[in-house]
Amino acid sequence: MRLKALKRMSWLNLAGQKRNRRAGALFARLMLAISDQWANSRARGWLASFHAARRPSRFPSMKRFSFSRSRDSAPNESKPAAEAPPPTPRRRPLRPIPSANYDAAVDGFEAALAERTLPPDLPIFQKVRDFTAPARARAAGLYPYFRMISSAQDTEVIINGRKVLMLGSNSYLGLTNHPKVKEAAIAAVKRYGTGCAGSRFLNGTLQIHIELEQALARLVKKEAVLLYSTGFQVNLGVISALVGRGDYVLADKSDHASIVDGCMLAPGEFIRFAHRDMAALERRLSTLEPDAGKLIVVDGVFSMEGDIVQLPELCRIAQKHRAAVMVDDAHAIGVLGENGAGTPSHFGLTDQVHLIMGTFSKSLASLGGFIAGDAATIDFLKHQSRALIFSASMSPANAAAVLAALEIMISEPERIQRLWQNTRRMKEGLLSLGFNLGDSETPVLPVYCGDLLTAFRMTKRLEEEGVFVNPVVPPAVAPGRELIRISLMATHTDAQIDFALEKLAKVGRELGLISGSA
Repeated sequence: MRLKALKRMSWLNLAGQKRNRRAGALFARLMLAISDQWANSRARGWLASFHAARRPSRFPSMKRFSFSRSRDSAPNESKPAAEAPPPTPRRRPLRPIPSANYDAAVDGFEAALAERTLPPDLPIFQKVRDFTAPARARAAGLYPYFRMISSAQDTEVIINGRKVLMLGSNSYLGLTNHPKVKEAAIAAVKRYGTGCAGSRFLNGTLQIHIELEQALARLVKKEAVLLYSTGFQVNLGVISALVGRGDYVLADKSDHASIVDGCMLAPGEFIRFAHRDMAALERRLSTLEPDAGKLIVVDGVFSMEGDIVQLPELCRIAQKHRAAVMVDDAHAIGVLGENGAGTPSHFGLTDQVHLIMGTFSKSLASLGGFIAGDAATIDFLKHQSRALIFSASMSPANAAAVLAALEIMISEPERIQRLWQNTRRMKEGLLSLGFNLGDSETPVLPVYCGDLLTAFRMTKRLEEEGVFVNPVVPPAVAPGRELIRISLMATHTDAQIDFALEKLAKVGRELGLISGSA
């Protein structure tokens, strides 16, 4: 027994080192991208200290939480070789910052570091003290996150006192600022108060929660629905409750982080397959015990790439191998299917998809999430899903906003039609300019940049030109697949889309993403 425990600890330590090398390499790459020789030498020194400071894990029982646990790992990981010195990070061919900004970036970074308030000098905080990548990006004027908006989420927003066209919102139907949605939220606060002061399991189930669950069940044509406080919690709570020891959960490599975390939390084995590669999925299923429990979890619409899962083929494979299917329709509710019911409805496969997950923070203008399925499974989750039982209930205002948004979505089908008209106009314009949009089929349009620095620069330049977009970089996408994520709303006007195309063309030429004079 002791020998087995030692082997498990050795395996886990190596897996942890591999995972941390990947994280270290990512931050090193960011630093290399922000300046030239100065950042190069600093990054190499930082990466070496990163590895030297790592401590082996003391919890072999946490083995299943490693990404190396999945079936796409190397087969000989259980026999680690002697530890080798950390490799020198390879520099990717990224465009350097113009020389005029070089000294300012260096000086600004040193000043920012000097002004930082650091945590206590304790081992647990060493990773915090070493984490300087955001400071470097800020010093270079390229930090693209946590931008403060001082207006409602609409087609135009106010940033730093200036109106900017919003192309980075997930409000596909444009309902976040709809008068009826806001009035419903206000009325719910007046009736129920601001919160539930408890979980659904105990004192936090309100009449409005039951009404919303029934309305959602009618929309997606399932027997029952269960609400969660966030969409992230749905995937954590459902997958970890259903996939027990001896079971398997299979997920697309481009699935949302909440799916990945739910799979890692589950006691069963987590297996990943290449993005939208149904042959790879079938190969993995064919190696598993026929009678073992198997759950396939995929996004209906992939949130970064904008492509749609091949649900007919996936369901055929699932039936052949006696696997259950769960579809995360966070970006498909309000976009695909009858009345915006999502991907299973779009393909006419609702009966073959056992669980349908959705969120309220996109088309439905609120916050929270749900899982839909047969009544027995939903009852099981009510009593076994820790993310539900030990979390405070969804607020009355949020629930009321979703109910109002559902009513508008169903009674005004022209909203979804307009969303698709806007999508076609923007997509055709971007393709005609020469941008690479990958395989997008939805209102999520990825403009591929190819490296991190270009994505950050493009985000900054577009905001300066009056357009808000979101950069997507590793680990949200694979290295070399960095992109600018554009998302359309039903309420965008033709004039706004044409304005955006004009600015995208200008900035794209400046950065060399498309041909033509800047």
